Amino acid sequence: MIKNELPETKLTLSDFYYDLPQERIAQTPIEPRDSSKLMVIDRESGEISHKHFYDIIDYLNPGDTLVINETRVIPARIIGHRSYRFDKDAEAAVPTGSTSPVELLLLRQLENDCWEALAGPGKRAKIGDVIEFGGGKLSAHVEGISDGGCRIVRLVPDSSYQSLYDALDDLGSMPLPPYITEKLDNPERYQTVYSKTAGSAAAPTAGLHFTEELLKKIEEIGCAVVRVLLHVGLGTFRPVKEEHIADHVMHAEYISMTDDAAKIINERRAAGGRTIAVGTTSCRVLESVAGDDGLVRPYTGETGIFIYPGYRFKATDSLITNFHLPESTLLMLVSAFADRDKMLAAYKTAVDMEYRFFSFGDAMFIN
Repeated sequence: MIKNELPETKLTLSDFYYDLPQERIAQTPIEPRDSSKLMVIDRESGEISHKHFYDIIDYLNPGDTLVINETRVIPARIIGHRSYRFDKDAEAAVPTGSTSPVELLLLRQLENDCWEALAGPGKRAKIGDVIEFGGGKLSAHVEGISDGGCRIVRLVPDSSYQSLYDALDDLGSMPLPPYITEKLDNPERYQTVYSKTAGSAAAPTAGLHFTEELLKKIEEIGCAVVRVLLHVGLGTFRPVKEEHIADHVMHAEYISMTDDAAKIINERRAAGGRTIAVGTTSCRVLESVAGDDGLVRPYTGETGIFIYPGYRFKATDSLITNFHLPESTLLMLVSAFADRDKMLAAYKTAVDMEYRFFSFGDAMFIN
């Protein structure tokens, strides 16, 4: 698994706090996708401009490379009940008689049919328990507990489904963040228009602003659009609990950089083009696979890279991103990219000018 050498820092969790009124948290997506606000920030001077997202094309040049994360969110939240427990001593399945709900949030796929999942409440998901969903159409066998308290479950759909993903499409729901309380009428609105490879527990939200028409225009001006993959899991949205941020450990997430993608990125950057990451997920892929020479290399596996102020970026020249939660690893990443004081000042400006925050909120381009 890829990790970075953590830079020395005296910054604490409270150094990444900002005050956000509840009404600034976007509850529903704006239509059309590319009509959201766009804050453009010069990361050297801190100068701020206010645009709309469709204006992003004015800041892209022929020869640049736009790096997008093609992950697709799965209906990762499933609710069932603990139907029986496997008694090793008796070598038999013992019915529990329980009808109390158990919720699983699938985080990442492990070997074979096993997944790492958050369970709520955890006391209803002990090793040996079997949780059934949809009257037994899908079952989760709890086979272990990770160091962080996540459950390792083996998922078994019945024969009426061709695959596990078919079962999840039928029985699961979209795992919207807890700060979104409004119902999402169209689940596709929590997917990017270029989502392809299923496996995420949350959307790479900076990409939600793009339309197919806007991407076509971007390619027509000579800016390449290159796909990478990071399946968003607990590492991206797990709260930081340690006061000294360097003590925080990122959760592993699956990434992939193909040979073709690496070749395009390296060739265009060598010719003077910028590499522009769409979202912190694309940025983390780039920085995970980049060497000190700035070249990115093909890789498929896991990353636990943690980026905060003091980190030296190797492969990311510009960043498109949303406005992130206070004290989050995502705010730490953008503060590393553009200076913490400038970021917090930009966030205050965004609050004052009534920008919309978080997953369905507005965007910024850090150039």
